[in-house]
Amino acid sequence: MELLALLLCLLAVPVMAFLRSYNRRARAEATVHFVSDPAVAHRALIENADDLSSRPAAIFPVFLASLRDGRRNDNMTTASYGPHWRALRCNLASGILHPSRLASLAPLLQEAAETLVGGLSTRGEIEKAAGLRVRGPVTAAAFALSTRLCFGDSVDDAHRHAMGRVTRDSMLAIGELSPRFDGSMLSKLVNWRALGRISALLGRQAELYRPLIAAAAARKQSHSGLCGGVFQPYVDSLLDLRVPADDGDARRALRETELVGLLFEFLGAGTGSVVTCAEWALAHLIDQPEVQDKLRREINDDADAGGKSLRTGMPYLNAVVLESLRMHPPVPIILRAAHGEGARAVGGAATVSVPASGLRVMFNLGHIGRDRKMWADPGEFRPERFLAGGEAEDVGPTPGSKEIRMMPFGAGSRHCPGVGMGMMLIKCFLAALVREFEWAPDCSGRVDMTELDGFLKMMKKPLSARVKQHA
Repeated sequence: MELLALLLCLLAVPVMAFLRSYNRRARAEATVHFVSDPAVAHRALIENADDLSSRPAAIFPVFLASLRDGRRNDNMTTASYGPHWRALRCNLASGILHPSRLASLAPLLQEAAETLVGGLSTRGEIEKAAGLRVRGPVTAAAFALSTRLCFGDSVDDAHRHAMGRVTRDSMLAIGELSPRFDGSMLSKLVNWRALGRISALLGRQAELYRPLIAAAAARKQSHSGLCGGVFQPYVDSLLDLRVPADDGDARRALRETELVGLLFEFLGAGTGSVVTCAEWALAHLIDQPEVQDKLRREINDDADAGGKSLRTGMPYLNAVVLESLRMHPPVPIILRAAHGEGARAVGGAATVSVPASGLRVMFNLGHIGRDRKMWADPGEFRPERFLAGGEAEDVGPTPGSKEIRMMPFGAGSRHCPGVGMGMMLIKCFLAALVREFEWAPDCSGRVDMTELDGFLKMMKKPLSARVKQHA
């Protein structure tokens, strides 16, 4: 035993020396430049947008995209800026998410909101009195709509629920990864458990999506594929899409593994941001009953007037949603690879050499939205700041060309293409929930506003509320 212990000690010395050396080298190669200053973010993402148009090549999920079947299987999040990314982006932005489609999709969004209200209305009064957790019902309603937009009306409840579970589990597993994950051997060892779960979940996603992809292909052979004559499901557009081939000249169809990644991206992003914002907004309405009452009066007045467009009417509802997004952006950080003038804009090029892959830059969206140089009392939930005459009356969910004060959906060429759809659905949900119910703290008497930064900026303690339906 003594000899074995001695051998282990002798072996440990070179091993630990190797790990320390490897760790120092990995840290040097994967230096992250943190940006929390809105002015720096504007110089980088707006004035030098082209120099910050790609993700760092080593980060997750970019790293994972290179592992499947030996070839890159990029979605819009992972693809480098260039012809392939532009093909993916244009397909989505010109299809379901195009602003011109929002009016025709409004009935589907309203239907999703009515389904959410109906589900809450049928829950037992005892459960409501004790405290109703709202994240589950809101997630179910948002995911049902995303599934419909993605695959059409042919997905049965059991299949949809299975996809919802694997989407939720995948996002939780991604959230478990270290923000400094860089694809190095050391980071893989540190994150081996989460990477194992993610790999298994990717396989499960393929199993669930494969029959729906096949059904869409068969449907396209027989008719146009329009869902109720209103829109083309996202999966249909992906089957039609042709992206640049490896030789750069020809174009090819997407591989199945690429389809799986793009479908997961659509379902996860289309659900997560809506659920996160709706839960935070409700939390603040419960914490400030006077804000809830003011919003309810606007919603009721709108109903009495025959209803206005959620895109142009109800300014206080819009202000409540924007204030929630300012304080709690759904995605806590965004990562970019900075080159050229963009690298100098973040202040690192003078002292750090810029690798060929670019500087790794992390933009803290939560800090940017609460910067004291840009906002009065940034820690206070005050929707009035977004109304006419307020300090932010001209501020919207995406930054303008002159300055960045908040960027909950990102900025520059890679900002979220679903911002219009997301804002409209959040407003639909919030308007329906406030119109139909009165929201109050649960039996604890308070709302815990502690944030949890993972893949999304969620409430650490899921919102629980007493809910009373209006007569």
